[in-house]
Amino acid sequence: MNPLNHVAIIMDGNGRWGLKYKNSRNAGHREGLNTVEKIIKTTITQKIKHLTLYAFSTENWKRPKAEIKYLFSLLESFLINKIDELHKQNIKLKIIGVKNFSPNLNKLLKQSEKKTQKNTKLQINLALNYGSKFELINAFKKLKKVKKTINEKNLKNYLQTKDIPDPDLLIRTGNTKRLSNFLLWQLAYSEIFFEKKLWPEFTVKDYNKIIKNFRKTKRNYGSV
Repeated sequence: MNPLNHVAIIMDGNGRWGLKYKNSRNAGHREGLNTVEKIIKTTITQKIKHLTLYAFSTENWKRPKAEIKYLFSLLESFLINKIDELHKQNIKLKIIGVKNFSPNLNKLLKQSEKKTQKNTKLQINLALNYGSKFELINAFKKLKKVKKTINEKNLKNYLQTKDIPDPDLLIRTGNTKRLSNFLLWQLAYSEIFFEKKLWPEFTVKDYNKIIKNFRKTKRNYGSV
């Protein structure tokens, strides 16, 4: 049975779900948060130590300003109302990406990370304003600046995920089969499961089924 320490998820399909059922992309983002909470609980039940959620990419700034504003207001509300609960559950929150938001959201993110930094049951890595290409270029620039040899070990130490094990499993919902500039280095040997359901429709049963299939998958890492 394969050990499972880290699950990464591209939570795709919120906007499409909202348009389909509520005539509003924002309604889909709101509904998607309910799925996030269920998946967090199940991740703990499954004794998985790391969960990385792709919440907002560097490319998502191309979306309508009203939608972006709503997304960030949802995030602010979530942090204000849920961070104490996450803390009580011994959950650590880490942000990967560039914290380049409103002063209020930047402050909330910083406070949430600080409050939960010593927690050990589950680490949630929230990818916000994250782009893997930017992350890699930035890591190479830092290596050059400190005049370190370019190799895998040194590069990994300059990635935003330097203290996080690479994902064992990537799940992407929304019936889209691409990585969308997400953890391109870290996903080199991850098992990838593409799910047809939109993120708000993704259930605990779906999640557990993928985990069960993952555990049965033969992982060779280039050997036979």
